[in-house]
Amino acid sequence: MANRKSKPKVLSMFSGCGGLDFGLTKAGFEVVWANDFDSDACETYRKNIGEIHCGDINQIPTPNIKNLDLLVSGFPCQPFSSAGNRKGVKDHRGHYYQKTLDYIAQLKPKAVLIENVRGLLSAKLDDSLLIDYMVNDLEDKGYTVRYHLLNFSHFGVPQSRIRVILIALKNGNYINSVFPEVVTGVDLSISKTLAGLNNKVPNHNEFMKLNPQALELGQHVPEGGSWKDIPTRLLPERLKKIRSDMKAYGSPVIYRRCSRNSVMSTVTAAFKPEIAAVWHPIHNRIYSVREVARFQSFPDSFVFLGRSIKSKYQQLGNAVPPQIGYLFGKHIIACLNGHPIKHKNTGIALNDLKVNKQLEFEDLAA
Repeated sequence: MANRKSKPKVLSMFSGCGGLDFGLTKAGFEVVWANDFDSDACETYRKNIGEIHCGDINQIPTPNIKNLDLLVSGFPCQPFSSAGNRKGVKDHRGHYYQKTLDYIAQLKPKAVLIENVRGLLSAKLDDSLLIDYMVNDLEDKGYTVRYHLLNFSHFGVPQSRIRVILIALKNGNYINSVFPEVVTGVDLSISKTLAGLNNKVPNHNEFMKLNPQALELGQHVPEGGSWKDIPTRLLPERLKKIRSDMKAYGSPVIYRRCSRNSVMSTVTAAFKPEIAAVWHPIHNRIYSVREVARFQSFPDSFVFLGRSIKSKYQQLGNAVPPQIGYLFGKHIIACLNGHPIKHKNTGIALNDLKVNKQLEFEDLAA
């Protein structure tokens, strides 16, 4: 009997709870090695995907993997994120990009996928941009490289989440086909995304505790509103100070409560009411762990573990939506097989694509 064709192999660095990897496995990849530092994220990964090397990647020997098809890396984004400290490469975590490049040099994968926050595009390395350094390094290694700033809601994720995706291919002939086209005709509204949830769904009864003041302020925000709807007399002094001079503070939108008919705004690891839309549209409570998981396109069968409910929110905020792994994985496999998925608008900037068709997706939970 002929042997079944083996699945393409992927190595995953800074894997987190496994959102990207889970999507890649549904697209047809086999994860042969994964790593993350967060023990809670590793527990979730093992529950849903498989083995993972837990610990600082600097302390773990580089695996010896031959004929690697894909290397993916979501090196820590906090140094480059507006929600973090924005120290860039001055933060010790900001040097993990080099670890990614070192792994690529040693393992020579056929393809590379890197995901990060938009701050990566402005991060400086000495007097130049870090992204330019990375692209030049990959090109010196024989790769053809493309990167784009994307809103994941354009690709079927029910959340406005803007991230950088960089893809490098050894076979540069297919680079213009490796990014998928925008998905149209899908209802990504909050009401549609959360439909059908009940208390039997894992993690739906888990809520992070907020302080009484935050809960009180949140109750004064109507659907589609924000802190502007909260009476000034109820605000803590620090927020009164901001409201008194909005321009000086960049006119922040605090305590947002999205409309049920809108697309969810960016899920953050901090999940704080002041910087994220944590409030349910119509109920006086924040979103459950499962509801946040749905915004990140995780199927209900994907169970989140960890020492605290807070850690589960953090895992979700740091995750790459499985839908992105699935969709990009399908395109990467097609390119690796020499049969790229054709674009009707090849050569047009992704943010300007005029899509004439809707792509059909397999159920991630299947």
